[in-house]
Amino acid sequence: MDEAGNGNMILKNTGGSLPVPNVQSLAASKNCTEIPEKYIRPELNDSSLVLNGADEPGQGDIPIIDLSRLHHPRHSEDEMLKLSLACEHWGFFQLINHGVPNEVIEKMKVMVGEFFKLPLEEKKAYERPPGSVEGYGQAFFVSQDQKLDWVDIYFLSTNPAHGRNLKLWPTNPPTFKEALEQYSLEMRKVSHVLLDSIGKTLKIDEFISLFEDCLQSVTMNYYPPCPQASKVLGLTPHSDSEGLTILLQVSEVQGLQIKKNGVWLPVKPLPGAFIVNIGDIIEIMSNGKYKSIEHRAMVNTEQERMSIATFLGPGLDAKVGPLPETLEKSEPYYKTISHHEYIRMLFSAKLEGKNLLDRMKLEA
Repeated sequence: MDEAGNGNMILKNTGGSLPVPNVQSLAASKNCTEIPEKYIRPELNDSSLVLNGADEPGQGDIPIIDLSRLHHPRHSEDEMLKLSLACEHWGFFQLINHGVPNEVIEKMKVMVGEFFKLPLEEKKAYERPPGSVEGYGQAFFVSQDQKLDWVDIYFLSTNPAHGRNLKLWPTNPPTFKEALEQYSLEMRKVSHVLLDSIGKTLKIDEFISLFEDCLQSVTMNYYPPCPQASKVLGLTPHSDSEGLTILLQVSEVQGLQIKKNGVWLPVKPLPGAFIVNIGDIIEIMSNGKYKSIEHRAMVNTEQERMSIATFLGPGLDAKVGPLPETLEKSEPYYKTISHHEYIRMLFSAKLEGKNLLDRMKLEA
């Protein structure tokens, strides 16, 4: 398997993205005092989107879920209720007592940091091939009219194992492959408990089986410092397209914000916790009961920020649509299509708001 590297065919025929300048190199340039117009976001001056967290203490304190309590004989019922409310009203939660060994997490953090420290020419050896979404470089850039995000991205498919494009997995740092394999295995264990629990809160017995042969991918994000940080976005506001996202904050610099009641709220990661959010597929499968929430990434004027997002979706043979158990008391709000078709739809459009979910909605 290690000699292979043909990659996942479903990710090879999605159109890819247009070439995007390397932001890390731009930020490191001595001439980086004025930001190119492509990165300037006028909408950040919109008063309705200005965050004033100091005046609203606690507003960014998203729910906390204790994974160890989800399968505890005495505490599971209470924790399941908390999980259900978090999925329904927030779409985000912090996950504690998740059981992932600290050495696995720390090793992954170190490897990501070392990768982004490599010279640009060495990183460019892992650039996204034409027509693919995997590799080093931004995704979802489908038009020259689009604004650019202040971020460099390294995206790899990690499950199923036979779908990995190992030609895009770096040999430097030398332990990168081992670290990513261990980390992605732990993410599957965590996601299995979460997805099983989410299915139980929805009263859908076979929910976890839809994710048995899950598609899993990992995105490593590097947000360089920006001298005009208040005028750019690290990541455009969007909801995640797959089933579940598990985010690990690599550096201490905060940047994640979620949109709740029309206001952007900062998320303050707890030490040792993962930040988990519901994706569009679970919103669709639950027929709108559980919500995928718009979020964005901000950048810092002086410090870099790094994060690792693990995306988990159903197997390629699954259908994406409202599940029968969710339709007992209501009409379907979303279409039902194949996961193949859903993924092609995803990567043929730009990253913006909940545009994919909007395209899946049935007309009233």
